[in-house]
Amino acid sequence: MKREIIVNVTPDRQLKIPTEIQSQLTPGDRYTITMTEDSLVFQKIKKGFDWDEWERQVEAANPDPNQLTTEEICEIVQEVRYQNSLKND
Repeated sequence: MKREIIVNVTPDRQLKIPTEIQSQLTPGDRYTITMTEDSLVFQKIKKGFDWDEWERQVEAANPDPNQLTTEEICEIVQEVRYQNSLKND
């Protein structure tokens, strides 16, 4: 979707963004601004993976009652490796 909207620069050199655009903005989002001689292009920065947020969510989640133990995982890995070795022979 590409639309042109006219905005005015205020006396203190700020852009007056129309309400219809403001309603689409989310506080905390970041944008890059690409400048040329006669244009400004705003592009939203895509959020990368937030490891801190992920860790908070994991810690807040209820533990999985069916979670495998380390020993069970090791047994599964050994079995898969054994099955793969049989296929390769």
